[in-house]
Amino acid sequence: MEAVNHSKQAPLTFTLEQETYLKNQMYKVSRSFAVVVAPLEPPLRGLLSSAYLLCRVADNIEDCHQTDNWKDTRFGELQHLLTDPTLSPDVLQNWESESWPGLTSDEVRMMGFSVGRGLWQIYAGIPSDTRLIIQRWVAAMVNGMRYLHDPGRSPVFIDHQGLSVLSREQDYDEYCYIVAGTVGQMATELVIKYYNLNNEVSKRLLETSDACGRGLQKTNILKDFSKDLGRGICYLPDEWLKDAQYSPLSLVSTPADWKLMVIENILGDLQTATKYVTSLPLFAEGYRQASLLCLFPALQTNLTAAKNQQNLFTSNHDYKISHLVLRKCILDARRLIGDNAQILAYSDKLQAKIKDTLSSSPDSL
Repeated sequence: MEAVNHSKQAPLTFTLEQETYLKNQMYKVSRSFAVVVAPLEPPLRGLLSSAYLLCRVADNIEDCHQTDNWKDTRFGELQHLLTDPTLSPDVLQNWESESWPGLTSDEVRMMGFSVGRGLWQIYAGIPSDTRLIIQRWVAAMVNGMRYLHDPGRSPVFIDHQGLSVLSREQDYDEYCYIVAGTVGQMATELVIKYYNLNNEVSKRLLETSDACGRGLQKTNILKDFSKDLGRGICYLPDEWLKDAQYSPLSLVSTPADWKLMVIENILGDLQTATKYVTSLPLFAEGYRQASLLCLFPALQTNLTAAKNQQNLFTSNHDYKISHLVLRKCILDARRLIGDNAQILAYSDKLQAKIKDTLSSSPDSL
């Protein structure tokens, strides 16, 4: 049996004040991810919370209803902060004077000096070798986001009757990599360092980490499809939409086999995400549970979509898992944390149920 190094590296500690700050900000900008990081051991919990919130800073710039030139300026300033967080007082004071349309009040406050400075102070206190991991991957996200609307770069968006639509399946995958796959890579590198994982385990995790982020992002894209149309954007690729005669964009009846194709594409990434979880050593309990708290709700959300298939891509396209189902996901994650065989069985069972539910549609017969 291969020897595994069980020693952990704890390169920093977070004060109670810092932990409270991070917890509060997580709940304000993403309750779902706050649940995910809760079981992580300290200081890994604080480290991944900090890294995630920095990614949210990039998301906030991209989501803001401002011009591309305005966003490019903010992205450039963010790049400077990632390299030198001591610049944060001046940059954040400037950001506080800016208008941030399209963001929630909590998101706007996180971009300003009064609230945002706490995050950058924490980031500045992270040891340099660990901070470089965060810097590299948040910068990769920023570099992708700042060129999303450049027609000469991929992923390519095209105009379809006033809607901005990703062009091809590879653009769909690349977009999901930029906004979520980078997060998976960053978290994995931080976890490898924290748990001091050996090369073989690290290699398996790095090879599958992209799919974890993509699967979660694609699940959200499907769930938010009609809301995104209302914002004038569609992340499902034009080459797919063409096969459905663009009926999804009109929120009218869409072929059942097309819906099955869209969800099966998501399930492929979630299957790889399952392999990612089971590649984690058993002693990495906190991160295994956190990973299951991403995987299980994503599978259940796609099952809810399958059960709600008659309303998918219609004016009634609106669904999410119930609090009861989420509670069950949390309990299942705790129960199965140390049993890879049961995790694989759980995933396989839900994947089969999703496909069977979609295939049983009268439109599919």
